[in-house]
Amino acid sequence: MVAGSCQNKNQKLQRLHLFLQRYSFMYSFLKRTTDLFLSITAIVFLLPLLVPIVFLLLCTGEREVFYRQRRIGQNGKPFWILKFATMLRNSAEIGTKEITLRNDPRVTPVGRFLRKTKLNELPQLLNVLTGEMSMVGPRPLMEVSYQLYTPEQQTRIYESKPGITGIGSIVFRDEEKLVSDAKDPRAAYQNIFSYKAELEIWYRSRASWALDGLILLVTAWSVLVPNTQLPHRLWKDLPQKSPF
Repeated sequence: MVAGSCQNKNQKLQRLHLFLQRYSFMYSFLKRTTDLFLSITAIVFLLPLLVPIVFLLLCTGEREVFYRQRRIGQNGKPFWILKFATMLRNSAEIGTKEITLRNDPRVTPVGRFLRKTKLNELPQLLNVLTGEMSMVGPRPLMEVSYQLYTPEQQTRIYESKPGITGIGSIVFRDEEKLVSDAKDPRAAYQNIFSYKAELEIWYRSRASWALDGLILLVTAWSVLVPNTQLPHRLWKDLPQKSPF
């Protein structure tokens, strides 16, 4: 009787394991297919906007169009992220280094507009095309910021490819302002990352094609309504928001 019960449990576990494998494969396939479709469509659709930005950056500021920076990607593997150049050369080595404040003197006038509107993030569509990033996922971090997560958090969060947007990105859309307004910007930055870790682990535990679609829609809404509380209204089980 006991042996039969154990055998039934083992069979159920095997079926569950097989289901999870198939679900993981289907989710990965759908996610990559969606990433390719959306990134190609966005690049073609946004060309009339991208070309003037390239021209503007060539004529003003540092005369640099793209900014490449080493970031941490899926499974802790480094890659080079692409953005439109918005800051002075070697900005990561001067001033507040990896922390960017509101009205940061290292940001060029054109760069300030690009950062405020998030247009500086558009070149990451190329990172999505090459498979280094996804449309939705945790933000790819510099090594120094990545180390603010515990080893367990690093492993769990970066099972996913990093994304152009994600739950942490929309909840902290105006991270620069939060850090700038704090008495101790570096302490505020560390507190934000503590909460971001909870948000990204929440995403990993619920990751699905449908959730990714909702996050993309909420991202679009947050561009139109920057101070929206929609994420917390839509997902009631988000980790409790910490005061900053």
